[in-house]
Amino acid sequence: MKNPLIGKRAHLKPPYYKTCRFDATREWESIENFRDFYYRYRMQFLASDLLYQRISPKRISEAVLKAVHLGRFSNMDIRAHFKPVFSGIDKEIISDCKLSRLGYGLVLMNAETKLEVVGKWQLEVLEDYLGKLREFES
Repeated sequence: MKNPLIGKRAHLKPPYYKTCRFDATREWESIENFRDFYYRYRMQFLASDLLYQRISPKRISEAVLKAVHLGRFSNMDIRAHFKPVFSGIDKEIISDCKLSRLGYGLVLMNAETKLEVVGKWQLEVLEDYLGKLREFES
């Protein structure tokens, strides 16, 4: 009996096709895992750090949510700046968020403006921006 596959990809067997598809998916997952690792490595702040600035947990949560929404509306890569994690504070496990430098700044900008630390930080950012604007205009 004659083999119908001779001359028509006889050397490529079905497991080869499955392996190729699996390897492509695996390669993509590896790249995504590396990106997540890289993003986490660059996130040096925790939202819970704001507790030491006397900002209440409720206000921190609200500020983080506002910052994430702002990032989404601005087409920002959220994974690069916000990562939900669990932290331990005073022998308790709390829901927290790792933040990049930009993420931390966005959370501070969206925190309660009546707090001294938030107001000072917002003024600093504005003064820095206006200073750069003046340099650009000159």
